[in-house]
Amino acid sequence: MPSKKVLTPIIPGATYHIFNRGNNHEKVFIDRTDYDLFLIKFRQYMTPVADVFAYALLPNHYHLLLRINEDIEGTEFSHQFKRFMLSYTNTINKRENRSGNLFLNVFKRLRVTEKDYLMRLLFYIHFNPQRHKVQERFPDYDYSSYKSLISNLPTLLKREEVLSWFDGREEFIAYHKNLQSEEVLKHLIME
Repeated sequence: MPSKKVLTPIIPGATYHIFNRGNNHEKVFIDRTDYDLFLIKFRQYMTPVADVFAYALLPNHYHLLLRINEDIEGTEFSHQFKRFMLSYTNTINKRENRSGNLFLNVFKRLRVTEKDYLMRLLFYIHFNPQRHKVQERFPDYDYSSYKSLISNLPTLLKREEVLSWFDGREEFIAYHKNLQSEEVLKHLIME
């Protein structure tokens, strides 16, 4: 039976956690330039159809938090997403002299409708590099949206909207620190 994560319909105006991993858990970002390539292609194909709140790119998977534009059909979003993935995959396949799918065939997505879940999801996405032991401290990771959200540099992210969910930058940072402490403590508690 197909998973809810695959069957969730794409609805204009809705917010989604979209994620996928490499086939057989293989790397989808082979060298450092691949992360930049992914973000360039993402900007090219996806920013016309969705607002971007957060992302994390890890060696064998990615997480995106997006809101689909209200003026498009769900099929248009899926079509653009497919074009985005094919463009990235074809570039990697050509360079690496490989063929076939780089990612699992169908991207997974969960609709986000509650603010509390949205806020925890932002932390989850940003904490992922530390959770998977890719980076010792998630705030230092270069390929997540955390640094962009707390900086003042120009970004395509919906920074002001994200920070407003937390009542500002300082509260956003404090929320991440607080949940990180809870994550660390979980490993010390024996039940």
